[in-house]
Amino acid sequence: MPSWGPRDARLVVVGMAPGLRGANRTGRPFTGDHAGLLLYQTLIKFGFARGTYRAAPDDGLELRDCRIVNAVRCVPPANLPQPKEVATCNRFLAAELDGLGFCRIVLALGVLAHAAVLKASGIPPTRVRFSHGAMHTLPSGKLLADSFHVSRYNTSTRKLTESMFEQVVATIGRKLADGG
Repeated sequence: MPSWGPRDARLVVVGMAPGLRGANRTGRPFTGDHAGLLLYQTLIKFGFARGTYRAAPDDGLELRDCRIVNAVRCVPPANLPQPKEVATCNRFLAAELDGLGFCRIVLALGVLAHAAVLKASGIPPTRVRFSHGAMHTLPSGKLLADSFHVSRYNTSTRKLTESMFEQVVATIGRKLADGG
């Protein structure tokens, strides 16, 4: 599954893997599955996307100063990436992050994405603990922002609420506005 969004974006959102009924079917990350609802409405609200999200790749939605990538490039069995798949795809994530010279903040959606970004940055994943809303400085100088994943499970159990996710994205917006 290819990444989506401008290569000169200052914000890179890292998800887990393409969803079977979402991105794999539509060809656009987080499109056509429940996770896209919260992600895209929040990106629109804070100026990282424009248009209207209608869960279809031809809805006219455009990312602005934001790019979306996944830790795993292919749909995993049972829709849950296995450690071997994450390890196999990590070189692609590392190359993607290295190739984005304007990127200042990487938003990891969930523990798996957080660990994959750390590994792609040369940091043992056990060294920096995931914590929703936390920001960590990577060796490259980029910031790693943590958020619980925008999945249906997390939102329906209220592990992640709309306001919790909006707070993370608002903080990212402020940091970028301040030159972060």
